[in-house]
Amino acid sequence: MKAKARAHTNIALIKYWGKADKALKLPLMSSISMTLDAFYTETEFEHDPKISESSFYLNDVKQSPAQSQRVFDYINELQKKYNLDPNENFEIHSYNHVPTSAGLASSASAFAALAACFAKSYQLDLDKTQLSRLARLGSGSATRSIFGGFVEWIKGDNDLNSYAQALNEHPDWDLHMLAVEVNTKQKKISSSKGMELAQHSNYYQDWLKQNDSEIQAMKSAISNHDFSTLGQISENSANEMHAMNLTANPGFTYFEPDTISLINLVHELRNSGIECYYTIDAGPNVKILCTLRNSKKIISAIHNLLGNVKIVNAGFGPGIEYLD
Repeated sequence: MKAKARAHTNIALIKYWGKADKALKLPLMSSISMTLDAFYTETEFEHDPKISESSFYLNDVKQSPAQSQRVFDYINELQKKYNLDPNENFEIHSYNHVPTSAGLASSASAFAALAACFAKSYQLDLDKTQLSRLARLGSGSATRSIFGGFVEWIKGDNDLNSYAQALNEHPDWDLHMLAVEVNTKQKKISSSKGMELAQHSNYYQDWLKQNDSEIQAMKSAISNHDFSTLGQISENSANEMHAMNLTANPGFTYFEPDTISLINLVHELRNSGIECYYTIDAGPNVKILCTLRNSKKIISAIHNLLGNVKIVNAGFGPGIEYLD
């Protein structure tokens, strides 16, 4: 049986940065994200007794056993979970329209798409909540890419109650995110490693205690279409996350000089009356929240600062889509 699915990336506005359970990928905090239309992964999964050897192709390039290990382990885990034949081979073709390991949520869209086409190929008949739990086992943030628009990942404390839910899958908002690709090379410190290190910050536990109030404040901002509050909370959450990295032991950062320059630019633009806010994930790339009417001015200012840097103007993206 064969199935194909597309999943879009999501960018957390309230950050997830720490695991309570590595095996189940349960987070230490709840999070809220925005699914983006501009970045996505399309994946085809086929299982058949006639397939002589399992294989994984990324952008038409067959991956080595080492490169495939995480994906194979994930599929094997799902086969066991649903009492499927663990000896049945499979073939995966994935096309990533996202720079990999650069802080642009490539693993979120990749594992959400893989979870969806796996479930469909085996006719598991899962609803979106169940599918979000399945995607979480591959990559924590993938649980949010099952849904479009604004999404909450409820942290829970076990496999059943840690899942994503839609807050508003089709927001009627003039809200855009400018993704400025400072550096799309693979980051030196993986997200998983970064999360481990960040927990050694003396401020980490205090940060966790603020999570519930930040989640409620963001939900209220979304419900009220309050761009200013949404932007302020998003920017503050990003700053808190990266403060944990800087104050870890040993401390580290994903920032590059251009990252800092863009942060300063956002401050300057706001002070001049052009409302915008930044958010930054595990990488140097900066995402700027703004309205469409201000996007051209902001893009022009970025090019004046950094030259011919690539900027992608993203809007709200959809949830899981099946392509066959």
